[in-house]
Amino acid sequence: MRNLIVQIEQNGSCRYVGNIVETTFGEACFSYAAEYLSAPGSRPISVSLPLEEKMFDAMRTKNFFEGLLPEGFTRRCVAEWMHADETDYLSILSGLGRECLGAIRIINETESVPDSEYRKLSASEVKKLAREGATESAELVTKAHLSLTGASGKVGLYYDECTGQWYLPIGDAPSTHIVKQSHVRLKKIVANEQLCLLTAKNLGIEIPKSFIVTTESPEEEDVLFATKRYDRKFSADSRHLDGLAVPYRLHQEDFSQALGIAASEKYEKNNDGYLKKIADVIRNYSSSPLEDLLKLWDICVFHYLVGNTDNHIKNLSLLYSEDLKKLRLAPAYDIVSTVIYESCTENMALSLGGTYRIHDITRDSFKKEAERIGLGTEIALRRFDLLVSAFKKALETAAEELDHAGFSGTSEISRLICEKGGIRNYL
Repeated sequence: MRNLIVQIEQNGSCRYVGNIVETTFGEACFSYAAEYLSAPGSRPISVSLPLEEKMFDAMRTKNFFEGLLPEGFTRRCVAEWMHADETDYLSILSGLGRECLGAIRIINETESVPDSEYRKLSASEVKKLAREGATESAELVTKAHLSLTGASGKVGLYYDECTGQWYLPIGDAPSTHIVKQSHVRLKKIVANEQLCLLTAKNLGIEIPKSFIVTTESPEEEDVLFATKRYDRKFSADSRHLDGLAVPYRLHQEDFSQALGIAASEKYEKNNDGYLKKIADVIRNYSSSPLEDLLKLWDICVFHYLVGNTDNHIKNLSLLYSEDLKKLRLAPAYDIVSTVIYESCTENMALSLGGTYRIHDITRDSFKKEAERIGLGTEIALRRFDLLVSAFKKALETAAEELDHAGFSGTSEISRLICEKGGIRNYL
């Protein structure tokens, strides 16, 4: 039976938290170590896993820890590289858990940890990641033991902003950026995401810093999308490795993990009230609940206006402070206008006022949702109206910025967003 060690970084130091112990094949239970429970300053690793002297059942264990793993095609590619069954989350977690989102690290006690290093990537290797996408990123994450959630091909890399050099983290070395490839089925997906994030930024919505990486030309097969990790933080006392400053890991968990909901159930069904549940967690656990509720509201309005129907609960997260004592709503991320693609659904991942289909959602739907989540309708609708009135200008400004940077097609994406996104009802 496998025994996986769970660690967390707190104030820059790695702490032993507990163990995931396999009970039967493919099933396991997590428990906090007695020494962690009794130590001052210890904090739960999840809202869904409070500090208790008991073993959490297999379902609660799986819902949190499987939430650290890739999904979809990327997971299948990783499983193939590892010669593992893609449904065996413990094997994949054992292989990839040394560098996850947030500050959690999973160590297989039977395997040795490779020496930490930052291995310089050549221009051809970065280009290969752009050209080959999920398959190449799966090879990189498997070799480097990196685990990043999501269905698209992505890899955690270290970026030296002074030199523009990319590095692959090995062993215990943290990454600084998440790098995603373009999508073979969805045209201009990289430009789409950067356009949406810049538009959100222009509207005052907090986002992580992101940029488009050109490996040869601005053409789709030669570009990558890089996002600076908000769960990594440099400090004046950061140690150095291979001449590079090493960032602290900040803990985070997405709302699928916080709510104890399986990743496979990240899309709301039957008006299950996911937004209400998220709002309740923020109200009960955030260090600044009112501010974070308003941030959540603005993000939800923006998803609707820009036409992002992939706004599921794994794309909303809580970010912890270095000492794990404070929780805040994380910056907005993974925002793409999905409705501009014919193959994508018109149903939002989270209902608004009981309605899913984006073109059936109205201002009154938002009023009903504000009432349901316990947010004052006057302030909620005022913020809705402000975002609506400023949206088109924010979008045009973002498109002009990308056009000037040499990325063609952003004006066409902007036109499609105005035609097919929720904003079309207000132009």
